[in-house]
Amino acid sequence: MSQQGFYGPISDAVWQKAQRIKLLICDVDGVFSDGRIYLSNGGEELKAFHTRDGYGVRSLLTSGVNLAVITGRQSKIVENRMTALGVTHIFQGIDNKFEPYQALLALYNVTPEEVAYIGDDIVDLPVMNAVGLSVCVADGHPYVRQHADFVTHLNGGHGALRELADLLLLSQNKFTTAHGMSI
Repeated sequence: MSQQGFYGPISDAVWQKAQRIKLLICDVDGVFSDGRIYLSNGGEELKAFHTRDGYGVRSLLTSGVNLAVITGRQSKIVENRMTALGVTHIFQGIDNKFEPYQALLALYNVTPEEVAYIGDDIVDLPVMNAVGLSVCVADGHPYVRQHADFVTHLNGGHGALRELADLLLLSQNKFTTAHGMSI
């Protein structure tokens, strides 16, 4: 059996895991962005973020699902974007993502089963293998997709994070209230 999400069918196992999620941890490059980094002649770094992903983050936060980011790169752009969205726990320049993951478990007082992680590459696997719901974006590394509980229908930087946010909100019966609707 499966549930019908907005983007396609969702297995009952994924739906049940999504119902328990209280904390979503996200990679940045390849998830919030398409993974490309633009560098100007002056060395300025630019990234593109999708507004729908931003709205998904805000919807999760206002619905009681916490969100944190752990990324291998260090970027003022990421700090600015995440702060603007209301994300308070931003770990940048991290080679071993498992250490901040463990700190976040204690900080939010959640069990691994209550945590989801979305990533796109091999460096994300240690945390993905430890959480209750592991998610890979549609255009993530093939090996990572094979080891994820759920693979989004949308690519990183093109609404994949919003797709996951909608799944979490739908499975927890918070979708309409998160968007100010009364149906």
